[in-house]
Amino acid sequence: MTAYDINPYKGSEAGTGWNFVIQGARFNKIIAITRENNQSDIEKYIIEHNIDLSNIMFYYYDLPYYLRFWKKGARGSSIYFYLWQMFIPIFIKSNKIEFDIAHNVNFHADSFPTFLWVFHKPVIWGPINHNEKIPKQYILSKREYIKDRIKWVIKNFNWRLDPFMQLAKWKVNLIIGGNSSIQLRLDLDNRKFLHLSQVGAHAHTKYVKPQKLENEFNFLVVGRFLTIKSFDIAVKAFDQFYNKLSSFEKNNIKLRIIGQGPLEKSLRSIIGKLDSKSSIQLEGWVNKDEIDNIYRDSSVFVFPSHEGAGMVTIEALSHGLPVICFDNYGAGEFVNGDCAIKIEYSTYLNSVQSFANAFLKLYSNKDLYSNMSKSAVAHFENSYSWEQKGLELERIYSLY
Repeated sequence: MTAYDINPYKGSEAGTGWNFVIQGARFNKIIAITRENNQSDIEKYIIEHNIDLSNIMFYYYDLPYYLRFWKKGARGSSIYFYLWQMFIPIFIKSNKIEFDIAHNVNFHADSFPTFLWVFHKPVIWGPINHNEKIPKQYILSKREYIKDRIKWVIKNFNWRLDPFMQLAKWKVNLIIGGNSSIQLRLDLDNRKFLHLSQVGAHAHTKYVKPQKLENEFNFLVVGRFLTIKSFDIAVKAFDQFYNKLSSFEKNNIKLRIIGQGPLEKSLRSIIGKLDSKSSIQLEGWVNKDEIDNIYRDSSVFVFPSHEGAGMVTIEALSHGLPVICFDNYGAGEFVNGDCAIKIEYSTYLNSVQSFANAFLKLYSNKDLYSNMSKSAVAHFENSYSWEQKGLELERIYSLY
C-alpha cells in the first residue's frame, strides 16, 4: 500500500492514509510505504496508542536530495508527487518487497498516474478525486476565476494527453473514485470503476442530539477560507435568517466558523457589514479534541463548498448534525435527503436565499430537526465509519 501522506494526528489526505492502513490490516498483512517526513509522527502515535503492528510494516521513502531540494512546502508539491509515484517501483524492487496486491491510496488527485502496474500484479488505484470547476457565479474576483480555470485546463491536459495516465487507466485492475465525476472525466466503464469516498470518521458513543432546541442553536462552518469554500454564502445566508427572528431568538443563535486562510480578511469585511455580526464568531483552527467538542455543541453543519470531497461533512454527520450543502459532486453525494438539505446551483443571490431558507427550516421545525439528526448518525454508521470502510476494503481485496 503506497500512500504519499500518512499521519495519524491529521485529517484529510494524511488521516485517510493512516486509516486505510489500519483498516486494511484488520484482515490482511499491509506493507505501507510513505514519505520519510511522516515517520516521526507515525512512530510516536504507535507508541502512545499501543498500535498492534502484527499485520503492518512501514517503509519510508523520499527522492534523493538532488531531486527534491527545490521543493519548499506547497511549492513544487505536484511535480514532486508525480516523481515520487514514478520512482517508487525502483524503491520497492531495491528493497525486495514482496506483495500480492498493490494499492495506491493517496494523494487523491486523479490527474497524477500510478506506476505500480509495472509489477504485473493486481493493482487498485484510489480513492482518487478532483475538484470540478467552481461555478462562475460563486467566484467573487477575476484573479480567483483565472486561477481556477487554469487549474481546470491543466487537469484536462493530464487526463487526456499524459501517456502515463493512459497506461495507468489501461493497466490497473480497479479505479476507486471519491465521487462520480471521476468516472465521467476519466471515461471509465463500470467494470473498472468503483465509487467509494475516501472520507471517513470514527464512530462516537451514543446518539445525543437534539439537545438545545429550546435554548442555544449553533450553526457550524469548518474549513480553510478559500474561494472554493464559498463561506461568504454561509454568512450572508445566516444574516438573512437572523433578520427573520424575534429579538429573543436572535440572542440564542450563533454561526461559528472554525478555520483560517487567505480570504480571512475579505470574510471579516463581509461580516462587519452584516446586522448579525455580533452573532458570528471566527475562531481559528483548533485541535482534534476541541473540534469534537465544538461538533457536540453545534446544531447544524453548513458546508457551501464546491470541492469534490469534504472530510468535515462526515465528521459532522458522525456527531448527529444535519447538513446544509450544495447538491454537487462533493458533499452533495455524501449526504441524502434524510440527513441534509441540498441546495441546487442557481444564481448567487438565489443560493444565499436558499441557504437562508434551509437555516430557518431546521431551526423552526423541531420534529424535522430531530429526525434529520437521527438520520445523520444512521447514514454515517452505514456508509462512512472507518470500521465500515475496512469491511469494504476487505471485499475489494478478496476479488484478487
